[in-house]
Amino acid sequence: MNALGYPRPVLLLVSAPSGAGKTTLCHQLLAAESARLRYSVSCTTRPPRKGETDGADYFFLSREQFETEIAAGAFLEYAEVYGNYYGTRISFLRETLEQGISVLMDVDVQGADIIRKALLAPGGDAVIRRAFVDVFIHPPSLDALRARLEGRGKDDPHVIERRMRNAEIEIGMADEYRFQFVNEDLPAAFETFKAIYHAAGHLTVGAGALSSP
Repeated sequence: MNALGYPRPVLLLVSAPSGAGKTTLCHQLLAAESARLRYSVSCTTRPPRKGETDGADYFFLSREQFETEIAAGAFLEYAEVYGNYYGTRISFLRETLEQGISVLMDVDVQGADIIRKALLAPGGDAVIRRAFVDVFIHPPSLDALRARLEGRGKDDPHVIERRMRNAEIEIGMADEYRFQFVNEDLPAAFETFKAIYHAAGHLTVGAGALSSP
């Protein structure tokens, strides 16, 4: 680390269509960079599942607690999904970054858009804004993505069709991201992903996707 404080911690936001290999790549990066990178821990109102730990898997809140925090502006982003709230606390991100630890967020394109707008809004957290770097992972092609989804054997045909429609929309929003790469060969894609993470820590403060005057 030099006198300017680089490499600096980053908020590495990652999006990709379902089946593009995002989850695998994120797990590999977390394993390889475990000393200075951790996964973002969300808050939720759903009950803990067997084996889940508060503060590690999620922060488990009552609905009343969650709505109180919404009113207080505590969340960078939140959503209600199937009757339960999910959200990311600003305080968690800020405190982690201030400890010199980077945070990895796995977010869909809609969530990424909400986060960008929140950080650019008046009063958006300056520490998080300076740390923010976003990455979009492409499949080799839509045909290759369909083959991957069908090859997993997890989804019914109508679910695959919905995922393919979503993928076209998501790929159409890829230019909103600072970095993009294609996951065609997993080992090569991981090296690219790791290189982006390392490069992000050396970007001049304010030079990211959300740079401000």
